[in-house]
Amino acid sequence: MKSRQLKKVRVFVSLAFFLAFSVIFLDLDYSIPKTFSDAVVYFQFVPSLLKFLTVGTLAASGFIFVTVLTLLYGRVYCSFLCPLGVLQDIAGFLRKKTKKTKFSYEKAFAKIRYGILAAVALVFFSGSIIGLTLLDPFSNFGRLMTHIIRPIAIGINNALVFSLEKFDLYTIQPADLKSIAPFSLGFAAIVFAVVLWMSLFHGRLFCNTVCPVGTFLGFLSRFSIFKIKFNQSQCINCKACEKVCKANCLDLENKHIDLSRCVACYNCLEVCPTAAVEYQSGLRKSRSEHVLEDSKKRDFMMQTLAFLFASGASSAGAGQMEIYRDSTVPILRNNAISPPGSGSLENLMNNCTACHLCVSACPTQVLQPAFLEYGLLGIMQPRMDFKTSFCDYKCVVCTTVCPSGAILEQSVESKKLLQVGKARFVRKNCVVYTQQTDCGACAEHCPTKAVRMVFDKEVNLRAPKVDESICVGCGACEYACPTRPYKAIYVESNPVHSMAKKPREDKLEEVNPTEDFPF
Repeated sequence: MKSRQLKKVRVFVSLAFFLAFSVIFLDLDYSIPKTFSDAVVYFQFVPSLLKFLTVGTLAASGFIFVTVLTLLYGRVYCSFLCPLGVLQDIAGFLRKKTKKTKFSYEKAFAKIRYGILAAVALVFFSGSIIGLTLLDPFSNFGRLMTHIIRPIAIGINNALVFSLEKFDLYTIQPADLKSIAPFSLGFAAIVFAVVLWMSLFHGRLFCNTVCPVGTFLGFLSRFSIFKIKFNQSQCINCKACEKVCKANCLDLENKHIDLSRCVACYNCLEVCPTAAVEYQSGLRKSRSEHVLEDSKKRDFMMQTLAFLFASGASSAGAGQMEIYRDSTVPILRNNAISPPGSGSLENLMNNCTACHLCVSACPTQVLQPAFLEYGLLGIMQPRMDFKTSFCDYKCVVCTTVCPSGAILEQSVESKKLLQVGKARFVRKNCVVYTQQTDCGACAEHCPTKAVRMVFDKEVNLRAPKVDESICVGCGACEYACPTRPYKAIYVESNPVHSMAKKPREDKLEEVNPTEDFPF
C-alpha cells in the first residue's frame, strides 16, 4: 500500500469505530447484541487494562493489543480507535470547511503532560482510579454521549413518534428519560467545551497535553518500528506537511518529528508534493542520512499506568398513584447501592472509570451517576437510584456491557439471587399506621415476595413485613412506595454483595378434572 493511501484507510476505520461507539451509547430500544458491544470496546486501553487486572482473561487483553500496535506503528490508537480522538478530528474537519486552518510546529508541554501522567499513575498505584475516571478518553466520550447527546436523541426520537402517529404509523417506539445527573452533565459539558476549543484552534493539544493515555502511548511510539521520517534530499521546504500536522509535531526548520506527539493521522504523507515525508521501518536507515540510535533507548523501561429533551410518552398513560406526604422519619443509608455484578463497593471503586455505558444501557434507568454518595473518589460512578426507578428482576444488561470489569457478567438465574441490599421497613412512615389506610404497593411490586402484607391487630389492617433472607435489594418496593418526602420502605446497601435464599414457590391447589366445579 502506498503511503498516500494511509490517510484514507485511517478515515474509513476511525469513522467506522466512531459510528459503532455512537450506536452503543444511543441504543434507545436496547437491541444491540453483546457480541457487538464487546468487540467495539475491546480496544479501549484503560477499561481493558482494569478488566484484565480483575479477571485476567484474553477477552480483556485489548490494552496489550494496543500496546503492541503502538510499538509497531506508533499512536494509531489515537487516530483510529479512540472515539474522543475521532471526535476532535471531526470538529477540526468541520472547521476547515468553514475556515481554512493552518498548523505550525509548537514546542511540547513536556512537564505538564508527563506531570499529569505521573500524578495519575501515582494515584492509581496508591489504590484509587479517580485520575483515570476524570481523564480517560473513552470514559469522557461515554459521559458526553450519555448526558448530552443521548437526551437530544431521545427528544428527536419522541418528536418523530409524535409526527408519525398523526399518520397512524407506529414503527418507532417512544423513549423515556427519567432522570438527569446535574454534576455528570456539567462535567461532560465542561470537558466537551475544552476538547472542542482545543481541537478547533490547537489540533490535538488535548491528546498531547492532558490525556494520560495519549502521553503513555506517545512515550511508547518513540520506539515504534514504523515511523514517519524526513528525506532531506527531496524536501523543497514548502511547509505543506507542517501546515496540516494537527499534532504540531513537525519541525520543518530542523527536519525533526516529535514522534511522541505524532498521532498517526498521515496528513503529511498525503500533502507532500515530493514524497519527502516517508513512512518506513525504523529498522533501516533513511535514504538520505544515517541516523544514530538514541542512547536513551538502552535505558527504556515500559511503565503500565492507566441538556435536553425528555418525553414521558412511554409512561403518560400510566395511572397516577396517590402520594402521601405525612412521613416524618428521614432515610439515611450507610452506603450507596452498587450495581448487581459489581460484587462490592470496593471492586466498583477500584475498576469503574465512569464511562456510563451501563447507565446508557440500563432499560429501567435505575443506574444513575453518583455525586458524593460513594465519597469524592467514587464521583460519577454508577449507583442504584430507587427514586428514579428500580432494577428489573430478570435484567442483566449492565453486567454484559461493562468494559472495565467493574461489573462482571451474570446469568439471569444467578442475578436473581444476587443480594445488593436488603429492604428495611420504617413503620412510622407507612400510611397503614399513620393514616390507617390500606396500601400494599411495596408487596405488590416485590418480585421475590420478600415483602408480604400481614394482618396487624393494632390497626386492624394488613401491614408490610420483610423477609430479608429472600430480598435481593432490587428497589421495586422503595420505588413503588407512595409516601413523601421519606419512604416507608427502603433498601440498605450491602457493601459486599451476598446471595439471597431462593424465594418460596407457592404450589397451586390441584383440581381433579373428573369432579364438578362447586359453582
